[in-house]
Amino acid sequence: MNKTFIIAEMSANHCGDLGLAKRIIAKAKECGVDAIKLQTYTADTITIDCKNDHFKVSGGTLWDDRYLYDLYGEAYTPWEWQKELKDYAESVGLELFSTPFDNSAVDFLESIGVARYKIASFEAIDYNLVKYAASKQKPMIISVGISSLEEIQEAVDACKSVGNDNITLLKCTSSYPAPLESMNLLTIPDMIQRFGPQGVKIGLSDHSMNVETVVAAVALGAKVVEKHFTLDRALGGADAAFSLNPIELKATVEAIRNTEKVLGCIDYSVNEKNREFSRSLFVCEDIKEGEKFTAKNVRSIRPGAGLHPKHYDSIVGRNAACDLKRGMPLKFGDIGGDS
Repeated sequence: MNKTFIIAEMSANHCGDLGLAKRIIAKAKECGVDAIKLQTYTADTITIDCKNDHFKVSGGTLWDDRYLYDLYGEAYTPWEWQKELKDYAESVGLELFSTPFDNSAVDFLESIGVARYKIASFEAIDYNLVKYAASKQKPMIISVGISSLEEIQEAVDACKSVGNDNITLLKCTSSYPAPLESMNLLTIPDMIQRFGPQGVKIGLSDHSMNVETVVAAVALGAKVVEKHFTLDRALGGADAAFSLNPIELKATVEAIRNTEKVLGCIDYSVNEKNREFSRSLFVCEDIKEGEKFTAKNVRSIRPGAGLHPKHYDSIVGRNAACDLKRGMPLKFGDIGGDS
């Protein structure tokens, strides 16, 4: 990953319309992302149809008072679409992969040939699912929005236990949308320090609605960025409120690519042309041969054609080796001995 891998998450933004799903893919490609991501589940593979309070959403979310089974039944992406969507994405030059929510979803995604797997934050603590997906020996991307540090390590270990070392952890704030003050992006370099020596890459799953978050994340070392994407928030859908529209996604991609350019590489080289107008030592009054150099007749000024200013203290008090005219850059050959 020499550049940031940018993922547009479709999730439920297709609103149950296959044609809309394809338009989302086409527009994501136009915005410059590297991949489009789906979610592969049904209401029955992710939860059960139960109407007690354990299964009722609360706590000030976008989905309060909805039952999980009903919500997922509306939001899921039909499995019979997914091969067609993958083929369509590839036809426009975009990778399509998905988040499986149980082993049957992994098996299905294997059958259509996805290139990698994403594990969602709320599934990252299901190590049996993590291991099963990782056992397919494809790159693993794991969001860790609700995982403790110990649980993050356990998820990494789960992948490694089946011989899969191609792991990317995504710093994630599991709020929808995520307030800026909850992002804590300084966790990214700490994750790099902790997990980088294990060969693990670090990225960001971002549910905030501003471009500064991804710019800061990439500057701090994120190698993957994931953003939810919709054609228009007014279309609705379970994730629309925290999804970027095409103008916003394009601006986000451009900001990431520009950030990569300005980060560049570690470079202490000096462009000599840029030093043309730097400080250097110049003769500032006419000086006769044998006359002493003083703070008045030799100064450190612009441009940069004379001796380095670091030689100033060793020159003042010595004698001129020849006549020197005002405005001449001072050279070592102009300097005689002490008086």
